[in-house]
Amino acid sequence: MSLTWQKATDDPSAPEYIEVAFADDGAVHLRTNTDPENIVTTTRTKWDAFVLGVKAGEFDHFAGL
Repeated sequence: MSLTWQKATDDPSAPEYIEVAFADDGAVHLRTNTDPENIVTTTRTKWDAFVLGVKAGEFDHFAGL
């Protein structure tokens, strides 16, 4: 399986960041650039729910916002 990883940052100097890849079978894969062999996989439905929660501010308390 060949995945195209996307950085979840636009800061080219970020020392650590998350990368996301969307597989043809609907799976969503996440990893950090510092440990690329450790991949977490979820479903597209769960990923979409997470993104909606982020956009709605449901996780702002984790970032101290």
